[in-house]
Amino acid sequence: MTIDNWFNPAGSRPEAGWTDVIDARVAGWAHTGLRTGALTDGGELRLQADAVERIVVPLAGSFHVTYEGTAGNGDQALDGRSSVFDGPTDVLYLGSGTEARITGTGRLAVAEAPTDTVKPTTYVARQDVPVELRGAGQSSRQVHNFGTPAALDADRFIVCEVITPAGNWSSYPPHKHDTSVPGEESNLEEIYYYESAVARGVSAPSTADPFALHRTYASDDRAIDEFRQVRTGDIALVPYGWHGPAVAAPGYDMYYLNVMAGPDPERVWNITDDPAHGWVRQVWESESIDPRLPYERKLA
Repeated sequence: MTIDNWFNPAGSRPEAGWTDVIDARVAGWAHTGLRTGALTDGGELRLQADAVERIVVPLAGSFHVTYEGTAGNGDQALDGRSSVFDGPTDVLYLGSGTEARITGTGRLAVAEAPTDTVKPTTYVARQDVPVELRGAGQSSRQVHNFGTPAALDADRFIVCEVITPAGNWSSYPPHKHDTSVPGEESNLEEIYYYESAVARGVSAPSTADPFALHRTYASDDRAIDEFRQVRTGDIALVPYGWHGPAVAAPGYDMYYLNVMAGPDPERVWNITDDPAHGWVRQVWESESIDPRLPYERKLA
């Protein structure tokens, strides 16, 4: 299997029980990290008390986190959800210097950013997660802003997740945040963790192979040219450059978890659209949000 710095297929970077680990040991990467893992009854995953802030995000299933550190000590149950297409989940922010033991059943992700600054460990309940419906028409998507500056007192990172119904385009128009221009553009690395599934409410044969598409291309003289077919568990890294669209193929819903951080002193997400495509935002003014949204928890 061919692996490069900017695309990491599911399971290509396992470590200490985790399915994949992305951190500063990846050449050219410095400001963000991500861990993904799976647990069954009786299993556990551990986080060391490193100089790293984290958010524990249930992807599918429920978990219990026991934690200890300068940011606080305690135990927290995470109710989670049946899948990433089941609306927002509750999450747990762990301040820098916190060690943790995670038990439960299901799949989870842990977003990370290196920092020595200690912010208090914080539980964000499902009902308190800000849900945003962004775009319109075939650019409609649903954003869960549990780790953005308006929702969480973190130090370095900005974390959110996005649901895009089958056939829609997300992370669009293409944009960048690779140059520090105060008040106009932030300098942020970005991680995309992807999942894809047969569209909600659709019956598909057992041979169905859910996928989505990811695109990153150069915005200056720093070469990058990524056009990838992505499936559940794949991780795309955006060190710089225009990125987008992320496309949900017809028949398949798309999810991605975003983790962003960079060297700028201010924790803010300011972007610049690719001027060739930014005009598309004006079209949304005459279109409606996709009626399939919002995706919420299914009733039993």
